This record gives sequence, C-alpha cells and structure tokens, in this order.
Amino acid sequence: MLVDDEKRMLDLVALYLKPHQYHCKKALGPREALAYLKTEAFDIVLLDIMMPEMNGWELCSEIRKFSDIPIIMLTAREQQEDIIKGLNLGADDYITKPFNEEELLARMGALLRRTTPKNITEANGLLWDEDRFELTYRKNVIKLTPKEFMMVGHLMNNPHKVFTREQLIQLIWGFDSETEGRTIDSHVRNVREKIRQSGFPVDDHFITVWGVGYKWINEGE
Repeated sequence: MLVDDEKRMLDLVALYLKPHQYHCKKALGPREALAYLKTEAFDIVLLDIMMPEMNGWELCSEIRKFSDIPIIMLTAREQQEDIIKGLNLGADDYITKPFNEEELLARMGALLRRTTPKNITEANGLLWDEDRFELTYRKNVIKLTPKEFMMVGHLMNNPHKVFTREQLIQLIWGFDSETEGRTIDSHVRNVREKIRQSGFPVDDHFITVWGVGYKWINEGE
C-alpha cells in the first residue's frame, strides 16, 4: 500500500513498482490508509511523512497499535533525528526523496524476505499457513478437511500450473489410491463453497480447465 497526500507521487511510485509484479493500493492520506489496513491484507506499506491532519510518524504509531506489517517511510527529510524518530515509532526502514528506483526495490525486497514466513502462501488476502494448518481470509479461519487443505496448498503454491485430476489424486491420496476423478470434483465444489462463504472471490482464482483439471491464478496475472 502506498500512502501520500499527493496523487502525483502515488502515481509515480506505483509506476515504478508495477513492472516488478507489485500490485499497489493507493491511499490518499492517513484516514484512507487506516480504513484500507483494517479491512484488507497487504504485504508492505510505503509511507510518506509530511502529510496534513496526521503526519507519517503519527500514522505509523497508529498502524503499530493493530498491525506489524512492514513499513518503509518515504520522505524529503534527511535529518538523523527524523530517521531515528521513525524507527523508534515502529518503521522498519527509511528512504529519502528523490529516491533511486533500484534502491527502493532492493530495500522492499530485503524487508519482505526478512518478514515473510517461509511456510505461508498469500493470494489477494487469502493465507495458506502450512505450519498452523490453517486457511484464513481477513483473519477468519476457513474450516477445511486435511485433504481440502492440501489441495488448496498445491494449487496456491503453483500458480498457473494445471493439475489433472490424476495428478491431484497422486499428490493428495497417493499413487496406489483407488480414488476416482469424481472425488476430486466433489472436493473442489466443497472447497470453493467454503472459501466463497468467507467473502474471498474464489471463482476469480480457482479455475476449472475444462477437459483437463484445475489451476490457481493470482490477481492481475
């Protein structure tokens, strides 16, 4: 999520990031940013400091009351005390404007590598957590059977790859299973319905490839 009170700057940063597979949500000011953060899932926040009503330091402090999302502060200020203040309030990194595009990308990548759990897969706010054996959307757990959970995991961890029914049977039930393709179709229907009830747009992601099998696609791809 990008937060700035200048639309031109939001558009510019989004333009930098789009070719590098970042999907950007633009928040025009702190109030809009807080509203988005309380209803949607994001991987990282790029936050401007100098804003009216509520500055970036105050917004960072508010965010830290309910979220540990990685925050990089973007600002024209270079004074050492400003950097220290931002870090003390919970920011994870700091970059001054005008910034180098490659430096920004490198800092974002480094921060995401440090903060992203290795066994969690995310797609548009839907989180598949292998360690907890949980699928969640907007912090609400979607109750799946073990086989359903494994199916979703295989698909989400291999976006765009088409799995035939036979492949899914081998991956989930094992090579010597007598499970039939109809069982896979039944599991797919159940999974879609359970995820759909959570409010997640599952039909935009969990795709049937007619005559072949199933695949998962991520938003914007």
